[in-house]
Amino acid sequence: MKLIIAEKPDQGLKIAAPFSFSKKDGYVVIAPNQWFPEGAFLTWAVGHLCELIPPEEYDVKWKKWSLDMLPIIPPQFQHRVTKSKWKQFNIIKGLVERKDVEEIIIAGDAEREGEAIVRVILHKCNNRKRMKRLWISSLTPKSVIHGFENLLDESETRSIYFEALSRACADWLIGMNASRAYTLLLQKKGISDVFSTGRVQTPTLALIVKREKEIANFKSEPFWEIFADFFMDGKVYEGKWHKDGESRLHDEAMAKRIAEFCKGKEAVISNIEKERKEFLPPFLFNLSALQATANKLYKYSPKKTLDIAQKLYVKGIISYPRSDSSYVTKEEAAGFPEILQKLSRLEAFKEYFPLPTSSILNNSRYVNEKKVTDHYAIIPTEQVVDPSKMSAEEEKIYTLIAERLIAAHYEKAIFDYTTIHTLVEQRATFISKGKEQIQEGWRRVIYKNKIEQQNKEKTEQEEQDLPSLEEGEKGIVHAIKVKNGKTQPPKRYTEGQLITLMKTAGKHLEDNELMKVLNKTEGLGTEATRAGIIGVLKDRNYIEVKRNQVFATNKGILLIDSIGNSILASPEMTAKWEQRLHEIGEGNASPKNFMEQAKKLAIKLINDARESSESWDFKHLDVDEFQNKDSSKKGRSTEAPLGKCKKCDGDVIDKGKFFGCSKYSATKCDFTISKKILGRSISKTNIKRLLAEGRTDFIKGFKKDGKEFSAKLEWKDNKITLLFK
Repeated sequence: MKLIIAEKPDQGLKIAAPFSFSKKDGYVVIAPNQWFPEGAFLTWAVGHLCELIPPEEYDVKWKKWSLDMLPIIPPQFQHRVTKSKWKQFNIIKGLVERKDVEEIIIAGDAEREGEAIVRVILHKCNNRKRMKRLWISSLTPKSVIHGFENLLDESETRSIYFEALSRACADWLIGMNASRAYTLLLQKKGISDVFSTGRVQTPTLALIVKREKEIANFKSEPFWEIFADFFMDGKVYEGKWHKDGESRLHDEAMAKRIAEFCKGKEAVISNIEKERKEFLPPFLFNLSALQATANKLYKYSPKKTLDIAQKLYVKGIISYPRSDSSYVTKEEAAGFPEILQKLSRLEAFKEYFPLPTSSILNNSRYVNEKKVTDHYAIIPTEQVVDPSKMSAEEEKIYTLIAERLIAAHYEKAIFDYTTIHTLVEQRATFISKGKEQIQEGWRRVIYKNKIEQQNKEKTEQEEQDLPSLEEGEKGIVHAIKVKNGKTQPPKRYTEGQLITLMKTAGKHLEDNELMKVLNKTEGLGTEATRAGIIGVLKDRNYIEVKRNQVFATNKGILLIDSIGNSILASPEMTAKWEQRLHEIGEGNASPKNFMEQAKKLAIKLINDARESSESWDFKHLDVDEFQNKDSSKKGRSTEAPLGKCKKCDGDVIDKGKFFGCSKYSATKCDFTISKKILGRSISKTNIKRLLAEGRTDFIKGFKKDGKEFSAKLEWKDNKITLLFK
């Protein structure tokens, strides 16, 4: 008999679905059939059933956090069964050891992590039986049957197991050593919080902190622009003044003089430029592009999008979601007509049919076997389901994926762009821009979405519908006005942009219409791990996401300031590491050599941290907030009071997110002080001084209207006020 081991229970049941089977405790028994003449057992892991053991299980002295104990480098990495998952492990082990089981089929997700999850379990079971690999990109009955008819030998996927194992062990080395080093060295500076570092999470955090500092250091400057309405033989259009391509003036008086000079003067069209641009339909989705689009349209976090897509995959209605490819093979493309025919019958999509192109089988923009790695692009399967019968969230993600496939069968979108140069009194130059849609093409599908339509309109605010004009036409300046504005700081990343930022290893490219999907490149993490890394940064209080914008916290800034120029924060280093891991997965690099380099890097990172700690200076940050993090639970503090309440005889204590009166529960005293005022964290030292003396010393770093200033906090008229003198 054969034993099939899936990655998760729901996935296992989907793989068993095409066959007659009976359920048991932790596994199923597949009845004899043409594919399994003797029947088969099918069981599953529950995600990561095994984990790398902690330092103290290698050597008890490593349990204590001490700089003298670093580096921690095990002689050989080992796994253990996760405590809560022993029952399922024993079920699998019992099946592996059955004498009537002669062959084991690895049926985890068809990628490196799915490979590693099952192989590590088999290693712990001391398996010596022959193995095969089920490699499928969707869980429809048709795909499952096809997969069992075309099983791979385990040797064909062994290298991606080595890749996953190398990644996990190297990440353990870097995280375990660097985290302890920075935590212990920061403790010497009086900071008692725990600081976690990682090969991928730290460079990602560094990019976010860099943007946070760019915003904090940005100095807004005023500018003025001049707009004129031109009247030419009954035709009216608007132009913006410019000189040598620069339209902003930093002198208001000069702007007003130019406007006064142009008022009512003769204008002539000196030049008209016309350019036709063609836009090809967007690529099919890979995971990063899907996450970026769902975040832009619906503010879904990358993790939420992945979770929804995973549910659709397990239901068998989309292909494998953790794909890094935007291409398909000819085999998948040959099945598109059947899928599209089924979509055409659904109310949600029938307005797009009939399609302008019946097949894209020979279109290399979508069909390219050389660019399909482990998996092809995310597409609907032949198991088409009406999105109106799904949950609201699943409907949105499924619709995005289906519409991408439909749009690929549409023509290109074509626009004519017109630029008009107008000369006033032979001196002042104005520019006007407009565009005309010649062919809607694929935009009919993509821009049906109202939210996306709004985003599209935002990008077209400077473009107007221009009347028919000719070079040499003359008229007058009918009206003119001066508008003032302020330069704006760089925008914070959204979670969707952060996914793209990680994928390009910091070389972030804006792409409003998602017209371009980046080819496979070096980057931070993988398609499957990037959402998880952002989640880790949130969980560890390094970043906050508010209104879909990513903010670096003081804790995140402190860690990156400590790391400084260490290669631990370098996207380039991590990108090269990912490239080497990919080479291991291809069978073109040695896992042993890679691990030797990882050990050397761990030692270097510890030395870098020790050296840089001698010059650490955190005067610009409030370090009080990183101390004694476990001192408040359920709103109660065990710390000494900071001072007496200003409204009653109670004590002021740390209540987690604010400072407040200890007698609130008894008397409802509402005395509170926020821990952050005008963007500045307020330290306990300043709170103590405010309560004792009525005012603090001058505090730097308050922010308002884009400006930064210093002030004292004063308790006056039963409230906190700012004192500037």
